Amino acid sequence: MTTREASGAKAATRSKWTDKAVYAAGAVIWRLVDGKLRILLIHRTKYRDITLPKGKVDPGEMLAETAVREVHEETGIRVSLGVPVGVSRYHLPSNKQKVVHYWAAEATEDAIRTSTFVPNREIAAIEWVSLKKARSRLSYPVDVEILDFFANLVDDGVLRTFPVIALRHAKALARSDWDGSDASRPLTDRGREQAASIVGPLRAFGIRKIVTSDAVRCVQTVTPLAKALDRKISKTALISQDAWEEGDDDLRSVIGRRVRSGKPAVLCSHGPVLPGILSEVALATGTIQGSYVSSAADLEPAAFSVVHLSASNPGSGIIAIETHIPKV
Repeated sequence: MTTREASGAKAATRSKWTDKAVYAAGAVIWRLVDGKLRILLIHRTKYRDITLPKGKVDPGEMLAETAVREVHEETGIRVSLGVPVGVSRYHLPSNKQKVVHYWAAEATEDAIRTSTFVPNREIAAIEWVSLKKARSRLSYPVDVEILDFFANLVDDGVLRTFPVIALRHAKALARSDWDGSDASRPLTDRGREQAASIVGPLRAFGIRKIVTSDAVRCVQTVTPLAKALDRKISKTALISQDAWEEGDDDLRSVIGRRVRSGKPAVLCSHGPVLPGILSEVALATGTIQGSYVSSAADLEPAAFSVVHLSASNPGSGIIAIETHIPKV
């Protein structure tokens, strides 16, 4: 076999693995016990191994909601996702590639007290251990790599974070198909499906505040989330497209309040306004702006970017940005 043929064969194999990839999601679950960091490990019954909680994506799910669901199913603990801590890739016996996305997630005392875990056919036991012990007990090197990335966050002092989420409204009727004002344009049927589909992944980040442009298409986008969370919607013209086009917007004050509050929040706005929103988050946190900020603002309908900030010192800069795209 020539070098070119060998290279081609490898490329074909990689392509086959990609086509048949199995996607999963999980988390590095942590808590503080008497001021000491502890990590949650699971002992799997069938495989007789020790690993991090994770599981495969169900049909129609987005990765973030998979991570939260699987953590609860395997450990009985309900969590909200923090900073992403890496992606592991390995090959299954079937020759498929498995791709697992991980987040950091704190297990609060309330969540632990209400845990429903009991040993079962899938999980024999769960245990809380130190970082050092977790490294030595994990069965797979790919899990250790994820843990090492998490440890870097610990070393950097950004264990506790909160998200500010920039959300573009779902698919709306085209201007050419609507006789009313632009702000009154409603969502299409697909847009309503998108709005429903992003409730799970947005809830995964522990949203406590919902802020939206007062345009109908934006309000309709966050209404399913507000109902699911039983929270009120804060409508404002200050992040609307009309105000932005007329120069009457005030993104800075809206973003400033969200950063100062330290509470997980979602802000629903419009495509042309999103770059300004992300730019103001960067400015409010002393972050040097780069292409990643622009990329995070380039969203299709119902997609959203999660900006993770330090809970103790949000002015220390953006810790991470991740973008989620609806499947609908």
